[in-house]
Amino acid sequence: MSELAAKIGAIADSINDFKSEYNDRVSELEKRSARLTFGDNDNSSSASLGDQVANHASVKAMSSSFRGKSLIQLDRAALTSGNTTVGAGRSATTSLVQADRRPGIVAPPERRFTIRDLIPSTPTTSNSIEYPKETGFTNNAAPVAEGAQKPTSDLTFDLVTSPVRTLAHLFKASRQIMDDSPALAGYINARGTYGLKLVEETQLLNGNNTGQNLNGIMPQASAYETSRTAAGDTELDILLHAISQAEEALLPASGIILSVRDWRRILGIKDLGGNYLSDGPFGTTAPRIWDLPVIPSMAMPVGSFLLGGFETGAEIFDRLEIEFLISSENSDDFEKNMITARIEERLALAVYRPEAFVKGSLVVA
Repeated sequence: MSELAAKIGAIADSINDFKSEYNDRVSELEKRSARLTFGDNDNSSSASLGDQVANHASVKAMSSSFRGKSLIQLDRAALTSGNTTVGAGRSATTSLVQADRRPGIVAPPERRFTIRDLIPSTPTTSNSIEYPKETGFTNNAAPVAEGAQKPTSDLTFDLVTSPVRTLAHLFKASRQIMDDSPALAGYINARGTYGLKLVEETQLLNGNNTGQNLNGIMPQASAYETSRTAAGDTELDILLHAISQAEEALLPASGIILSVRDWRRILGIKDLGGNYLSDGPFGTTAPRIWDLPVIPSMAMPVGSFLLGGFETGAEIFDRLEIEFLISSENSDDFEKNMITARIEERLALAVYRPEAFVKGSLVVA
């Protein structure tokens, strides 16, 4: 038993000796760290920037009576940081002050799209839409006496083609900025998709069918017959006459497109007693004029209108839904460590019955 006790005592003495040596070494390291200044040959870069500034001899020599300037040379590595901010704006903070950086990127306001929602859409697997259309009907039907020759009527047709068009654009970025800012790819996707939809809405409404443009509804729509406007008519009367024009073409209107500004101005119309014609500023009724839904759109020019049978008069054919692709195998992107982001879609617009749509000006002559 005495031999075991002796061994335990020896182990305890060894542990105490190790602890004493360890504490001495830690104490010496702490003393050396406290003596570090910028002029020493020791590795001063291990000290924090604040410690380096506070312990510098030039700073310690300053007092309330100090005048002039003092130059402090810091380790170059302590100030070097990669600034990946793109643009003229730079952080106003320093190495000592950390900015309260808000997450995400503040994007500009975006337009609300409405035109596509008015028109039926169908997928297609071809690059062209064709449909036969009746272009003439000679109706010679008449009462015929017994045994007499019956009159002959006639029909004529034509094949109409609506080609599929491509809407697309590219974004260029460095591989480094994409790696260092993971959210950038998603932001490019969102903004690029918005830009594509912006062009799509303009094309669906106003495409002039030249080059690679769609043949939009407005260029094909029938012009409002201004002879219907009578003296004293208002813009509401003009819309009523246009609805009648569509009905007389056997294609009743299902909606009215106005500019956002015109719609708000019409909501503010008052009668001679100063009362709003609409439900007023606190109304909750859905936008309607002459019992037709109103679609305010930023794509419609101020002072103009378009109404018609959107559900039956036109159709969108989607060949390729909006697609977002990123590749480094473009031109010399691989050599320059660049990437190319491509956002595109393919679609066609068929306006089956241009006479189903009536366009015109709200301005009363």
